[in-house]
Amino acid sequence: MGSQRHMAVLLGTLMGVPAYACAEDCRQENALYGEPEAGFELSFKPVKSDAAATSHLFDISVPKTKVVLDGNVMVTDEVSRTEGVVFYNCPEGDVTGADIRACTVWEGVIYAVDDSGNVVLLPPEGADAAGQLLLPGFGLALRFSSAWGADKASVAPWDVFKLKGCANG
Repeated sequence: MGSQRHMAVLLGTLMGVPAYACAEDCRQENALYGEPEAGFELSFKPVKSDAAATSHLFDISVPKTKVVLDGNVMVTDEVSRTEGVVFYNCPEGDVTGADIRACTVWEGVIYAVDDSGNVVLLPPEGADAAGQLLLPGFGLALRFSSAWGADKASVAPWDVFKLKGCANG
């Protein structure tokens, strides 16, 4: 199996496919995804606290701007789901529910799509990175958020992000 993977990486490299785009070579907490239509990038980063509620942290870079959206994922208790929330320019410190609602860009389940096309939950930290992510309704929600407008997002992304790299790790 290992030699088959190495052969696939070698063939991919010869054909112009970056070797780092193989999910088996990247852990979820280091994965970098690209949205091919508008050029958005979603990058995961390791959770550096023992906060039980947060299972993943990520950023979404808006192309051709300096705008970076902050995201986190929590695994729900009642029904196991990987609930994601994306924020833009949230105030720090003592904030109200209205403050949080005003800076929330998107909320929903983040799904992974495996190599066979099966839709599954986002892999946990330490697991192989998903080949694709699905954030249902993200592009539409962005258009109606505080992150949309002059010097902000002006092109709505598609809801699918494809693995394109891996940060150190």
